[in-house]
Amino acid sequence: QVQLVESGGGLVQAGGSLRLSCAASGTSGSIFRLMSMGWFRQTPGKQRELLARITGSLTTSYADSVKGRFTLSRDNAKNTVYLQMSSLKPEDTAVYYCNAHILHDDYWGQGTQVTVSS
Repeated sequence: QVQLVESGGGLVQAGGSLRLSCAASGTSGSIFRLMSMGWFRQTPGKQRELLARITGSLTTSYADSVKGRFTLSRDNAKNTVYLQMSSLKPEDTAVYYCNAHILHDDYWGQGTQVTVSS
């Protein structure tokens, strides 16, 4: 069973930066590198929003709301993906979730809180 553990959330002032990490366990490196990895966020009363995704072939895509401010990368040797967030805004405040997708399966982390103060 694949397990995802997010870290790196916290409190930051507007304009600041944070780097979130998502470490995958319970899978081999050869499987991990095939996984499409994504970051979502959710605020109370709203649907979970896809922010960024990186495929096994390292193709990245971003939501318009974070394009140019967030950068997603992966280190297949460490079974880890990173979301570098800069120029953070109060509206970026949310719980951030890591997602792994392969074939018909989806896996989720427990989420990490990001709070951006104005």
